[in-house]
Amino acid sequence: MAKVINSNNFFEKVENTKGVVVVDFFATWCGPCKMLAPVFEGVSSKMGDNAEFYKLDIDESMNIARKYRIAAVPTMIIFKDGVPVENLAGFMPEQKITNKVSAYL
Repeated sequence: MAKVINSNNFFEKVENTKGVVVVDFFATWCGPCKMLAPVFEGVSSKMGDNAEFYKLDIDESMNIARKYRIAAVPTMIIFKDGVPVENLAGFMPEQKITNKVSAYL
């Protein structure tokens, strides 16, 4: 299950973590974000032992959204050992997200 993080714990949970971490940058007012939420949860449930999955509300953590130049939501960023390795913008089906994340495991 994906956990919601914010500016206070982003460094610890994402930038200072070994392995693969996927962050879903979202906004509560965003329609496509609401469509992506159950898909992201599904990927998280299936792959949770191999990667960490987090959600970050861009309105509550604007400094992080700016740092990673989030121009549209939803945007998922795959991090490997604390470094962003791929940006995935917009809604995507579960299998496509799974394939993208699996490529970094």
